[in-house]
Amino acid sequence: MTDRTIVALDAMGGDNAPKEMIKGAVQALEKTDAVQVLLVGKEDVIRAELAQYTYDKARIEIVNATEVIETAEPPVNAIRRKKDSSIVVGMKLVKEGQADAFVSAGSSGAVLVGGQVIVGRIKGVERPPLAPLIPTEKGVSLLVDCGANVDARPSHLVQFAKMGSIYMEHVVGIKNPKVGIVNIGAEEEKGNALVKETFPLLKGEKNINFIGSVEAREIPHGQADVIVCEAFAGNIILKLFEGVGSVLISEIKKGMMGSLRSKIGALLVKPALKKALKSFDSSEYGGAPLLGLNGLVVKTHGSSTAKEICNTIIQCVTFKEQKINEKIKESIQPE
Repeated sequence: MTDRTIVALDAMGGDNAPKEMIKGAVQALEKTDAVQVLLVGKEDVIRAELAQYTYDKARIEIVNATEVIETAEPPVNAIRRKKDSSIVVGMKLVKEGQADAFVSAGSSGAVLVGGQVIVGRIKGVERPPLAPLIPTEKGVSLLVDCGANVDARPSHLVQFAKMGSIYMEHVVGIKNPKVGIVNIGAEEEKGNALVKETFPLLKGEKNINFIGSVEAREIPHGQADVIVCEAFAGNIILKLFEGVGSVLISEIKKGMMGSLRSKIGALLVKPALKKALKSFDSSEYGGAPLLGLNGLVVKTHGSSTAKEICNTIIQCVTFKEQKINEKIKESIQPE
């Protein structure tokens, strides 16, 4: 039995599948010896794409799945009807213990539904949240939840805070991470009913480092390491974050190419600028894990390129090595 982390990768999911998925898998094998990849999808298509690469054949295996769940399909029906889809087959590998993790850039709804229905929740976890890392002035913060639970309850948000703290401490390496709840002001009495009910519960939790409310404008400054909210607010924050970042990078590049003088200046600042922009590249941080499941399920952007897929696969290795699920079980079900 190998000690390697076995990652089942949805080779058919996402805008750039299967090319970027397979390329990312090969890159991950080159970066670390600690991973083995199961490419899930149409075998003939995957095999034809793999033929372009030189790789350790003992560490990549193809698992045939004849169907693909499209983004526009109703998730629940798709999971039920398409039993031989890459998402369903990949998640069953995790459920049956043949893989440690499942990664997909495919249908978000199908990944969320499949994670709960097929892989299943850890006993005591009420709602698994999607938790992406977002770049900040101080490094990264974990946004939890960003898309799984729109109508969350206070008890859900408390669990999000606990699971998010475990992830940030043991995967990202931030000791005693600061936890903040998204609010429209710093005062405790502000916010909607959900925030007002959740605030005292978080304040009373001894096992998290709760710092109070976090306004949206403070998120990019890294005021909190774990940013807690329900999925409606979280998804808006995430999408705005990504959109502003994309426009800002585009405008900087355009401005630097505007004249001969600016082009000369661009050459001088290029090394420093490249380093700064890299830190705000979301693909550097891998995908968003669905925390609180019996196995690891990670959702990446639909437009994921090889770099994000590669980083997500390596992220799965850290998740397993740090025994994140065991720590979540201890946190949610204290002895």
